[in-house]
Amino acid sequence: MEQLRHIAVTGERGAGKTYVIQKLMEELSCPKYGFMTKSLSADENGFHPIYIHPAGAAERVYTQENLIGTCDTRIHNINLEVFDRLGAPYIKNARADGVIIMDELGFMEADSKLFTEAVFDALDGDIPVIASIKARYDVPFLDKVRNHPKLKVFEVTRDTSDKVLEEITEYIKKR
Repeated sequence: MEQLRHIAVTGERGAGKTYVIQKLMEELSCPKYGFMTKSLSADENGFHPIYIHPAGAAERVYTQENLIGTCDTRIHNINLEVFDRLGAPYIKNARADGVIIMDELGFMEADSKLFTEAVFDALDGDIPVIASIKARYDVPFLDKVRNHPKLKVFEVTRDTSDKVLEEITEYIKKR
């Protein structure tokens, strides 16, 4: 008997991971728990601020309270406390009537014990998870997520995002 319960998309930056997640969220009529991240335009020094929000939030705010970090191509300034204070509860507060969204799992949170525990508790659990995973293969946390026995991972590229969305939709219907 197949143990798979959860779905993830992975791919390079700009491949369409968030597009697929958003389209799946639009199709679901159940409550959405978990989180979404948003990277804004770079500042004058070339750093992109990245924020975390509850999944399905009608309005997003961008303050120090939900700033998970800033990065350029080489330097990453990470606020692990935000992953612990906001990210972990966004996942842990999920109820059985909905789905847990995790968009996007990446390298910045790999050292957040509370957050990574929440991710694996969700993957071990029975509330469906729909996640996107950054295409980094040098981060043990992400490798462990991709190889979770209850997770079916779909690879997406800029040319295949609509096709992958169809594949996932068919996969869900068969479950």
